[in-house]
This record gives sequence, structure tokens and C-alpha cells, in this order.
Amino acid sequence: TQGTILPAPNFNPIMDAQLLGGALQGISCEKDVLIEILTQRCNSQRLMIAEAYRDMYGRDLITDLKENLSHHFKEVMVGLMYPPASYDAHELWHALKGVDTEEKCLIDILASRSNMEIFQIKEAYLMQYNTDLQQDIDSETSGHFRDTLMNLAQGTRMEGYADPSTAAQDAMILWEACQQKTGEHKNMLQMILCNRSHQQLWMVFQEFQNISGQDIVDAINECYDGYFQELLVAIVLCIRDKPSYFAYRLYNAIHDFGFHNKTVIRILIARSEIDLMNIRQRYKERYGKSLFHDIKHFASGHYESALLAICAGDTEDY
Repeated sequence: TQGTILPAPNFNPIMDAQLLGGALQGISCEKDVLIEILTQRCNSQRLMIAEAYRDMYGRDLITDLKENLSHHFKEVMVGLMYPPASYDAHELWHALKGVDTEEKCLIDILASRSNMEIFQIKEAYLMQYNTDLQQDIDSETSGHFRDTLMNLAQGTRMEGYADPSTAAQDAMILWEACQQKTGEHKNMLQMILCNRSHQQLWMVFQEFQNISGQDIVDAINECYDGYFQELLVAIVLCIRDKPSYFAYRLYNAIHDFGFHNKTVIRILIARSEIDLMNIRQRYKERYGKSLFHDIKHFASGHYESALLAICAGDTEDY
């Protein structure tokens, strides 16, 4: 794993539950204790703490966190308590059912998750909200953007299979789709990007470059617009280098939107045990400043401390 959060050694869920209980029950909530425990235990350990907490106090830890905390700090602490698939399901549901559909959240999650992860997300979504993820995508989004999301949400991408003989054929279809832009061509474009294996698409992108003299991302950006274009580009970038994609998304969330808190929180939590170390590395290489530095510059208080603890980093990162 290239995560920043690893299983804590000498882990004792009962002691942690006791410390959390003390921190939450006091006259003023001891937020430093919450940060120290919840950002320094892996997800499976946090779930064990929640179980010990319920046994000890007869209450739900998530409920107590929600009642005692506020604003973005609450979002971080509560977010850490969900299993990964449940957290993704929670984010997707809010993105689909909020006042405005948050298309970028749908893109981030569905363009980057494996078949197995998507299967687990759909199960969690059904269990948590008693509704079908694909039905909600169908009713809350539209056009080719919707069709592409629906395709990704099936989780039927081929795995491990690559056929050099069809790569040039697929590349030609993609190139035509960028030239002609009919509904049928858009369908072919998203079918190839959503269903071919990663290994196959690596070859397709190379063939596309050979045929057109252009990078596939540049071609998509030139030919399409809106969320459909953003989703297609996200799929390509995630296939090429997922950590680079998330570094780019974090940079935009921090700099383009005056710190888009929801995006920063979601990516840090979701990638904390997978590839956040790699994301930090790509961020530094690409943007010159460390992720640690930029978070410190834009966030404050216990919220800042919690994000920095998940991001992890040394003083030289600042």
C-alpha cells in the first residue's frame, strides 16, 4: 500500500473507545484527542473502536461525533468512520440528491473505482438508502454524461485482457468519434473507454497517437465540452496514472474554487489507505509546492490539523 494511514501497532480498541468517550463527554469536546486517535488508526481499526464504543456506552460513535462537532471538522471525523464502500455510497448519494447535482463528485468516484469497488459501492448504496444507484444516476443526470456514468456503474470493465490486433481498430473508432461527434459516435467512444481493460486502453491510446498525431486527452478536450468531456478525460487520466489524476483534482479544489472543502476531504479520506503517498509525490512534482503546504495555507484550526494528519508529511513539506 502507498497510503498515509497504516494499521496502528499495539492497537487496543477498548482503550481508544474509552479515550474517545472521555473526549466527547467532557464539558468541552477534546478535539485533539479525536484527531490523534481517528487519523492514526486504519479503517478496520476505527470500525472496531466504534464497536467497543457501542458496547461501552450503549451509543453510536458516529451519532456522538455529529452531535458534538460542527462544520468541516465534523465532516472529516465522521467521514473517517465509514467503511470505504459506504463512504463512497454516502458521497454519491449526497452528490445526486443534494440541492444541485455535484457532477464532479460523480466523476471522481465512478471514473476511478475498480469493478469490485463499484460492486461494493452499489451494495452499500442499496443498504444505506434503500434505492438503486443506477436508478438514481438515471433520474438525476442526462444525455451522454448519464449514459457514460451508467456504463461505469455497471462495473463490467474487462480485466487483464489485451488484444493488440483490435487496438488500432478501437483507436480508429475513437478518432472518428472525435471528428464526427454524432450520438452514435459518442456512444462508441464511451463504450470503448468504459469497457475495455486498462491494458487494452494503454495500447489504444498509443495507436490513437499514431493515427491522429494527437494525444487522446487533447482530442477529447477539443471535440467535446461540459461534464461529458470532463468524465471522458477523467477515465483516460485514471487509466494512465490515478495518483496524478487525484493530485490534479486536489490542486484544482484548493486553488480554483477558493478551497473546495468537500472535494479535498473526500479525496484525502478515500485515498488515505490506498495511494495518498503517491498523490502527495505527484502533487509536489507537478505543482512545486507540497500538498501539506497548500492545505496549511488554506485551512485552519482543528480542521487543518485533521487534514494534515491524514495527509501526513514532514516539516520540510511546509
